[in-house]
Amino acid sequence: MELYNYIKSLHLIFVITWFAGLFYIVRLFVYQIEANDKPSPEREILLNQYKIMTYRLWYIITWPSAILATCFAVWLLYLNPAWLQMSWMHVKLGFVVLLFAYHFKCHQIYKQLQNDEFQYSSNFMRLWNEGATIILFAVVFLVILKNAFNWIYGVIGIFLFSILIMLGFKFYKRIREKK
Repeated sequence: MELYNYIKSLHLIFVITWFAGLFYIVRLFVYQIEANDKPSPEREILLNQYKIMTYRLWYIITWPSAILATCFAVWLLYLNPAWLQMSWMHVKLGFVVLLFAYHFKCHQIYKQLQNDEFQYSSNFMRLWNEGATIILFAVVFLVILKNAFNWIYGVIGIFLFSILIMLGFKFYKRIREKK
């Protein structure tokens, strides 16, 4: 039981650092995209700095955290295989798949920005940043409540939460545009 708690603690630590990396990388994408609109030489200075920052964050924190969180999760499932029979775990694993899809899309965006390919607006990136937040909320509530029976209420809750995030985004955009 003591080993289990150590593995669980390590899993949680790396999940936290993984999400921290995902939250911050997209914020850096916003800054990098906005730096591209600056006049020279400010643009080149900022873009070079953001490339260094995103590289370090992505490969020193975010990717290793994703890999270690996954390894410790597999170890936890090995130690407690009964969880794989529980419906809440199936739903949680579905959100983990979504999290990896989000992560891989962030990787694609990272590569594009490293090559000075600007395909997205900073507003899109601000909205994209909320994807990880929605997944985090869903996973935390599933793990704490361990209840997938009321998944319909959970989906409705996540949908309403998403609407609130969108409204907050629109409100913040208006404030930013007035300045």
